[in-house]
Amino acid sequence: MTDATPGTVRLRATLESIPRYVAGKPAAEQPGRTTYKISSNENPYPPLPSVLQVVQDAMLSMNRYPDMGTVALREAIAQRFDVDADQVATGTGSVGLLGTLLQITSGPGDEVVYAWRSFEAYPIVVGLSGATGLQVPLDGEARHDLKAMADAITERTRLVIVCSPNNPTGPAVRADELEEFLERVPSDVLVVLDEAYLEFNHDADAADALAVWRSHPNVAVLRTFSKAYGLAGLRVGYCIAHEQVASALRTAAVPFGVSHVAQQAAIASLAAYDELDERVQALVAERDRLLIGLRDLGYPVPDTQANFVWLPLGDKTLDFAAAAEAAGVVVRPFAGDGVRCSVGEVEATDRLLQVAADFANRAG
Repeated sequence: MTDATPGTVRLRATLESIPRYVAGKPAAEQPGRTTYKISSNENPYPPLPSVLQVVQDAMLSMNRYPDMGTVALREAIAQRFDVDADQVATGTGSVGLLGTLLQITSGPGDEVVYAWRSFEAYPIVVGLSGATGLQVPLDGEARHDLKAMADAITERTRLVIVCSPNNPTGPAVRADELEEFLERVPSDVLVVLDEAYLEFNHDADAADALAVWRSHPNVAVLRTFSKAYGLAGLRVGYCIAHEQVASALRTAAVPFGVSHVAQQAAIASLAAYDELDERVQALVAERDRLLIGLRDLGYPVPDTQANFVWLPLGDKTLDFAAAAEAAGVVVRPFAGDGVRCSVGEVEATDRLLQVAADFANRAG
Protein backbone atom coordinates (compact mmCIF):
# COMPACT_ATOMS: atom_id res chain seq x y z
CA MET A 1 0.00 0.00 0.00
CA THR A 2 1.38 3.40 -0.99
CA ASP A 3 0.93 6.73 0.72
CA ALA A 4 -1.80 8.89 -0.74
CA THR A 5 -0.71 11.92 -2.72
CA PRO A 6 -2.18 15.13 -1.25
CA GLY A 7 -4.68 16.94 -3.43
CA THR A 8 -5.66 14.05 -5.71
CA VAL A 9 -9.26 13.58 -4.56
CA ARG A 10 -11.70 14.43 -7.34
CA LEU A 11 -13.87 17.37 -6.34
CA ARG A 12 -16.58 19.05 -8.39
CA ALA A 13 -15.10 21.50 -10.88
CA THR A 14 -17.83 24.03 -10.07
CA LEU A 15 -16.19 24.69 -6.70
CA GLU A 16 -13.40 26.58 -8.44
CA SER A 17 -15.80 29.31 -9.59
CA ILE A 18 -17.86 29.68 -6.43
CA PRO A 19 -17.12 32.79 -4.33
CA ARG A 20 -16.50 32.39 -0.63
CA TYR A 21 -19.00 33.91 1.77
CA VAL A 22 -17.50 36.77 3.74
CA ALA A 23 -19.01 37.09 7.20
CA GLY A 24 -19.32 40.42 8.97
CA LYS A 25 -16.12 41.24 10.80
CA PRO A 26 -16.34 41.29 14.62
CA ALA A 27 -15.40 44.43 16.50
CA ALA A 28 -11.97 44.18 18.10
CA GLU A 29 -11.55 45.48 21.62
CA GLN A 30 -9.97 48.91 22.02
CA PRO A 31 -8.56 50.06 25.37
CA GLY A 32 -10.80 52.54 27.12
CA ARG A 33 -13.53 52.51 24.45
CA THR A 34 -16.61 50.43 23.68
CA THR A 35 -16.55 49.02 20.17
CA TYR A 36 -19.55 48.15 18.02
CA LYS A 37 -20.16 45.49 15.39
CA ILE A 38 -22.62 46.75 12.78
CA SER A 39 -21.39 44.51 9.99
CA SER A 40 -23.80 41.55 10.11
CA ASN A 41 -27.36 42.98 10.29
CA GLU A 42 -27.81 41.39 13.70
CA ASN A 43 -30.47 42.45 16.17
CA PRO A 44 -28.52 44.26 18.91
CA TYR A 45 -31.04 43.44 21.64
CA PRO A 46 -30.51 40.41 23.88
CA PRO A 47 -33.09 37.59 23.88
CA LEU A 48 -36.42 38.27 25.54
CA PRO A 49 -36.54 36.72 29.01
CA SER A 50 -39.53 34.58 28.03
CA VAL A 51 -37.72 33.23 24.95
CA LEU A 52 -34.52 32.69 26.90
CA GLN A 53 -36.39 30.61 29.48
CA VAL A 54 -37.84 28.41 26.72
CA VAL A 55 -34.35 27.95 25.26
CA GLN A 56 -32.95 26.95 28.64
CA ASP A 57 -35.74 24.42 29.15
CA ALA A 58 -35.29 23.01 25.64
CA MET A 59 -31.59 22.44 26.26
CA LEU A 60 -32.46 19.86 28.90
CA SER A 61 -33.43 17.45 26.13
CA MET A 62 -30.52 18.12 23.79
CA ASN A 63 -29.61 14.45 24.02
CA ARG A 64 -32.72 13.69 21.92
CA TYR A 65 -33.28 14.30 18.24
CA PRO A 66 -35.58 17.20 17.35
CA ASP A 67 -38.91 16.76 15.62
CA MET A 68 -37.76 16.17 12.05
CA GLY A 69 -41.07 17.43 10.65
CA THR A 70 -41.01 20.61 12.78
CA VAL A 71 -44.75 20.06 13.17
CA ALA A 72 -45.38 22.39 16.11
CA LEU A 73 -43.33 25.17 14.54
CA ARG A 74 -45.02 24.84 11.17
CA GLU A 75 -48.41 24.94 12.87
CA ALA A 76 -47.44 28.07 14.80
CA ILE A 77 -46.26 29.77 11.60
CA ALA A 78 -49.42 28.67 9.79
CA GLN A 79 -51.63 30.11 12.52
CA ARG A 80 -49.68 33.37 12.60
CA PHE A 81 -49.98 33.98 8.85
CA ASP A 82 -53.32 32.26 8.14
CA VAL A 83 -51.96 29.53 5.90
CA ASP A 84 -52.04 25.73 6.05
CA ALA A 85 -49.25 23.92 7.85
CA ASP A 86 -48.75 21.87 4.68
CA GLN A 87 -47.81 25.13 2.94
CA VAL A 88 -44.92 25.75 5.33
CA ALA A 89 -41.39 24.36 5.24
CA THR A 90 -38.60 25.17 7.68
CA GLY A 91 -34.83 25.13 7.45
CA THR A 92 -31.55 26.36 8.84
CA GLY A 93 -32.21 30.03 8.21
CA SER A 94 -33.57 31.44 4.98
CA VAL A 95 -30.26 30.72 3.23
CA GLY A 96 -30.54 27.03 4.13
CA LEU A 97 -34.01 26.94 2.61
CA LEU A 98 -32.80 28.77 -0.46
CA GLY A 99 -30.18 26.11 -0.99
CA THR A 100 -32.92 23.49 -0.84
CA LEU A 101 -35.07 25.49 -3.25
CA LEU A 102 -32.16 25.33 -5.70
CA GLN A 103 -31.89 21.57 -5.16
CA ILE A 104 -35.53 20.98 -6.04
CA THR A 105 -35.65 23.29 -9.08
CA SER A 106 -32.26 23.76 -10.70
CA GLY A 107 -29.21 21.88 -11.91
CA PRO A 108 -26.59 21.87 -14.66
CA GLY A 109 -27.91 23.56 -17.79
CA ASP A 110 -30.52 25.57 -15.89
CA GLU A 111 -30.46 29.30 -15.15
CA VAL A 112 -31.30 31.33 -12.05
CA VAL A 113 -32.03 35.05 -12.33
CA TYR A 114 -31.40 37.51 -9.50
CA ALA A 115 -30.48 41.15 -9.00
CA TRP A 116 -26.94 42.30 -8.30
CA ARG A 117 -25.70 43.58 -6.01
CA SER A 118 -27.90 41.55 -3.70
CA PHE A 119 -27.41 38.93 -0.98
CA GLU A 120 -23.90 37.53 -1.44
CA ALA A 121 -25.02 33.97 -0.70
CA TYR A 122 -27.01 33.87 -3.96
CA PRO A 123 -24.06 33.12 -6.28
CA ILE A 124 -22.82 30.54 -3.79
CA VAL A 125 -26.00 28.48 -3.54
CA VAL A 126 -26.67 28.84 -7.27
CA GLY A 127 -23.14 27.71 -8.11
CA LEU A 128 -23.38 24.71 -5.80
CA SER A 129 -26.55 23.59 -7.56
CA GLY A 130 -24.65 23.48 -10.86
CA ALA A 131 -27.00 26.02 -12.42
CA THR A 132 -25.87 29.24 -14.09
CA GLY A 133 -26.61 32.49 -12.30
CA LEU A 134 -27.70 35.51 -14.34
CA GLN A 135 -26.99 38.68 -12.37
CA VAL A 136 -29.11 41.67 -13.40
CA PRO A 137 -27.66 45.04 -12.30
CA LEU A 138 -29.65 47.21 -9.91
CA ASP A 139 -31.00 50.48 -11.26
CA GLY A 140 -29.65 53.94 -10.44
CA GLU A 141 -31.56 54.02 -7.15
CA ALA A 142 -30.06 50.72 -5.93
CA ARG A 143 -33.37 48.98 -6.60
CA HIS A 144 -34.31 45.82 -8.49
CA ASP A 145 -34.69 46.46 -12.22
CA LEU A 146 -37.59 44.07 -12.65
CA LYS A 147 -38.08 44.87 -16.33
CA ALA A 148 -34.50 43.87 -17.04
CA MET A 149 -34.90 40.78 -14.87
CA ALA A 150 -37.96 39.74 -16.88
CA ASP A 151 -35.98 40.30 -20.08
CA ALA A 152 -33.27 37.96 -18.73
CA ILE A 153 -35.65 35.00 -18.37
CA THR A 154 -35.20 32.30 -21.00
CA GLU A 155 -36.53 28.80 -21.58
CA ARG A 156 -33.64 27.60 -19.36
CA THR A 157 -34.71 29.69 -16.36
CA ARG A 158 -35.96 27.63 -13.45
CA LEU A 159 -35.83 30.08 -10.54
CA VAL A 160 -35.94 33.85 -10.00
CA ILE A 161 -34.99 35.46 -6.69
CA VAL A 162 -36.44 38.82 -5.67
CA CYS A 163 -34.92 40.23 -2.48
CA SER A 164 -37.21 42.77 -0.82
CA PRO A 165 -35.98 44.78 1.01
CA ASN A 166 -32.77 44.23 -0.90
CA ASN A 167 -29.64 43.25 1.00
CA PRO A 168 -27.29 45.17 1.04
CA THR A 169 -28.86 48.30 -0.51
CA GLY A 170 -32.18 48.52 1.35
CA PRO A 171 -35.06 49.44 -1.02
CA ALA A 172 -38.20 47.30 -1.15
CA VAL A 173 -39.97 46.15 -4.32
CA ARG A 174 -43.23 47.98 -5.04
CA ALA A 175 -46.50 46.11 -5.48
CA ASP A 176 -47.27 47.49 -8.93
CA GLU A 177 -43.85 46.70 -10.41
CA LEU A 178 -43.85 43.19 -8.94
CA GLU A 179 -47.27 42.44 -10.42
CA GLU A 180 -46.13 43.63 -13.85
CA PHE A 181 -43.04 41.48 -13.50
CA LEU A 182 -44.96 38.35 -12.54
CA GLU A 183 -47.22 38.75 -15.58
CA ARG A 184 -44.10 38.21 -17.70
CA VAL A 185 -42.74 35.20 -15.79
CA PRO A 186 -43.66 31.78 -17.26
CA SER A 187 -45.95 29.79 -14.98
CA ASP A 188 -43.42 26.96 -14.60
CA VAL A 189 -40.66 29.25 -13.26
CA LEU A 190 -40.57 29.57 -9.47
CA VAL A 191 -40.26 33.12 -8.14
CA VAL A 192 -38.87 33.34 -4.60
CA LEU A 193 -39.62 36.50 -2.65
CA ASP A 194 -36.81 36.73 -0.10
CA GLU A 195 -38.15 38.77 2.81
CA ALA A 196 -35.46 38.37 5.44
CA TYR A 197 -36.03 42.00 6.51
CA LEU A 198 -39.81 42.10 6.19
CA GLU A 199 -40.54 43.31 9.71
CA PHE A 200 -38.55 46.53 9.21
CA ASN A 201 -40.41 47.47 6.02
CA HIS A 202 -42.63 50.55 6.40
CA ASP A 203 -43.01 51.32 2.69
CA ALA A 204 -46.74 51.70 2.01
CA ASP A 205 -46.16 50.92 -1.67
CA ALA A 206 -44.23 47.70 -1.00
CA ALA A 207 -45.62 44.42 -2.24
CA ASP A 208 -47.65 42.29 0.18
CA ALA A 209 -45.78 39.04 -0.40
CA LEU A 210 -48.42 36.75 1.07
CA ALA A 211 -51.16 38.36 -1.03
CA VAL A 212 -48.95 37.91 -4.08
CA TRP A 213 -48.29 34.30 -3.11
CA ARG A 214 -52.00 33.56 -2.72
CA SER A 215 -52.72 34.73 -6.25
CA HIS A 216 -49.69 33.19 -8.00
CA PRO A 217 -49.08 29.40 -7.93
CA ASN A 218 -45.42 29.88 -8.94
CA VAL A 219 -44.48 32.18 -6.04
CA ALA A 220 -42.87 31.22 -2.72
CA VAL A 221 -42.09 33.48 0.24
CA LEU A 222 -38.84 33.08 2.16
CA ARG A 223 -38.41 34.48 5.70
CA THR A 224 -36.16 34.12 8.73
CA PHE A 225 -36.12 34.32 12.52
CA SER A 226 -32.56 35.68 12.45
CA LYS A 227 -33.21 39.43 12.12
CA ALA A 228 -36.29 40.93 13.76
CA TYR A 229 -36.74 37.93 16.06
CA GLY A 230 -33.10 38.00 17.16
CA LEU A 231 -32.42 34.27 16.71
CA ALA A 232 -29.47 34.55 14.31
CA GLY A 233 -27.36 32.15 16.37
CA LEU A 234 -29.97 29.38 16.27
CA ARG A 235 -30.41 29.20 12.47
CA VAL A 236 -34.09 28.83 11.72
CA GLY A 237 -36.11 30.15 8.81
CA TYR A 238 -39.30 29.28 6.96
CA CYS A 239 -40.79 29.22 3.50
CA ILE A 240 -44.47 29.68 2.70
CA ALA A 241 -45.16 27.99 -0.61
CA HIS A 242 -47.90 26.15 -2.44
CA GLU A 243 -48.10 22.52 -1.41
CA GLN A 244 -46.17 21.10 -4.36
CA VAL A 245 -43.13 23.22 -3.52
CA ALA A 246 -43.51 23.06 0.26
CA SER A 247 -43.75 19.27 0.17
CA ALA A 248 -40.68 19.04 -2.06
CA LEU A 249 -38.76 21.28 0.35
CA ARG A 250 -39.59 19.01 3.27
CA THR A 251 -38.62 15.95 1.24
CA ALA A 252 -35.22 17.38 0.29
CA ALA A 253 -34.47 18.88 3.71
CA VAL A 254 -31.48 17.69 5.71
CA PRO A 255 -32.92 15.31 8.34
CA PHE A 256 -33.16 16.94 11.78
CA GLY A 257 -31.70 20.15 10.35
CA VAL A 258 -33.55 22.54 12.67
CA SER A 259 -32.61 21.85 16.27
CA HIS A 260 -35.12 21.39 19.06
CA VAL A 261 -33.80 24.53 20.74
CA ALA A 262 -34.29 26.55 17.55
CA GLN A 263 -37.80 25.20 17.04
CA GLN A 264 -38.88 26.04 20.57
CA ALA A 265 -37.27 29.49 20.46
CA ALA A 266 -39.05 30.30 17.20
CA ILE A 267 -42.41 29.21 18.59
CA ALA A 268 -41.85 31.32 21.72
CA SER A 269 -40.79 34.30 19.59
CA LEU A 270 -43.98 34.11 17.54
CA ALA A 271 -45.97 34.14 20.76
CA ALA A 272 -44.02 37.17 22.01
CA TYR A 273 -44.06 39.13 18.78
CA ASP A 274 -45.88 42.16 20.20
CA GLU A 275 -43.02 42.60 22.65
CA LEU A 276 -40.44 41.99 19.96
CA ASP A 277 -42.17 44.49 17.70
CA GLU A 278 -41.42 47.28 20.18
CA ARG A 279 -37.75 46.58 19.56
CA VAL A 280 -38.27 46.47 15.81
CA GLN A 281 -39.93 49.88 15.84
CA ALA A 282 -37.10 51.29 17.95
CA LEU A 283 -34.62 49.98 15.36
CA VAL A 284 -36.68 51.51 12.54
CA ALA A 285 -36.59 54.88 14.30
CA GLU A 286 -32.82 54.55 14.77
CA ARG A 287 -32.45 53.54 11.11
CA ASP A 288 -34.28 56.67 10.02
CA ARG A 289 -32.11 58.83 12.26
CA LEU A 290 -29.00 57.29 10.71
CA LEU A 291 -30.36 57.67 7.18
CA ILE A 292 -31.22 61.34 7.66
CA GLY A 293 -27.92 62.02 9.40
CA LEU A 294 -25.90 60.53 6.56
CA ARG A 295 -27.89 62.40 3.91
CA ASP A 296 -27.42 65.64 5.82
CA LEU A 297 -23.68 64.99 5.53
CA GLY A 298 -24.01 64.73 1.75
CA TYR A 299 -23.94 60.95 1.33
CA PRO A 300 -26.28 59.68 -1.46
CA VAL A 301 -27.86 56.99 0.71
CA PRO A 302 -30.74 55.18 -1.05
CA ASP A 303 -34.05 54.53 0.64
CA THR A 304 -33.92 51.61 3.03
CA GLN A 305 -36.68 49.46 4.49
CA ALA A 306 -34.33 47.07 6.29
CA ASN A 307 -32.22 47.27 9.46
CA PHE A 308 -29.22 48.74 7.64
CA VAL A 309 -28.20 51.58 5.35
CA TRP A 310 -26.07 51.51 2.20
CA LEU A 311 -23.28 53.95 1.41
CA PRO A 312 -22.40 53.78 -2.32
CA LEU A 313 -18.76 54.80 -1.91
CA GLY A 314 -17.18 53.12 -4.94
CA ASP A 315 -13.40 53.16 -4.76
CA LYS A 316 -13.54 54.87 -1.35
CA THR A 317 -15.26 51.87 0.22
CA LEU A 318 -12.28 50.25 1.89
CA ASP A 319 -10.93 53.58 3.14
CA PHE A 320 -14.23 54.35 4.84
CA ALA A 321 -14.38 50.87 6.39
CA ALA A 322 -10.85 51.29 7.73
CA ALA A 323 -11.71 54.68 9.22
CA ALA A 324 -14.79 53.24 10.89
CA GLU A 325 -12.86 50.31 12.33
CA ALA A 326 -10.18 52.63 13.69
CA ALA A 327 -12.95 54.56 15.45
CA GLY A 328 -14.32 51.36 17.01
CA VAL A 329 -17.31 50.70 14.77
CA VAL A 330 -17.04 47.84 12.26
CA VAL A 331 -19.10 48.02 9.05
CA ARG A 332 -19.42 45.62 6.10
CA PRO A 333 -17.49 46.76 3.00
CA PHE A 334 -18.10 45.46 -0.51
CA ALA A 335 -14.91 46.50 -2.28
CA GLY A 336 -15.50 48.85 -5.18
CA ASP A 337 -19.24 49.19 -4.48
CA GLY A 338 -20.09 50.47 -1.04
CA VAL A 339 -20.50 49.92 2.67
CA ARG A 340 -23.45 48.37 4.49
CA CYS A 341 -24.00 49.66 8.01
CA SER A 342 -26.35 47.74 10.28
CA VAL A 343 -28.55 49.61 12.73
CA GLY A 344 -27.31 48.88 16.23
CA GLU A 345 -27.11 50.70 19.53
CA VAL A 346 -27.79 54.44 19.72
CA GLU A 347 -24.13 54.92 20.60
CA ALA A 348 -23.12 53.00 17.48
CA THR A 349 -25.18 55.37 15.35
CA ASP A 350 -23.53 58.37 17.02
CA ARG A 351 -20.09 56.90 16.41
CA LEU A 352 -20.81 56.10 12.78
CA LEU A 353 -22.19 59.57 12.05
CA GLN A 354 -19.03 61.09 13.52
CA VAL A 355 -16.88 58.81 11.35
CA ALA A 356 -18.94 59.79 8.29
CA ALA A 357 -18.58 63.49 9.09
CA ASP A 358 -14.82 63.24 9.57
CA PHE A 359 -14.44 61.18 6.40
CA ALA A 360 -16.48 63.67 4.36
CA ASN A 361 -14.41 66.56 5.68
CA ARG A 362 -11.17 64.84 4.70
CA ALA A 363 -12.48 63.92 1.29
CA GLY A 364 -13.82 67.42 0.70
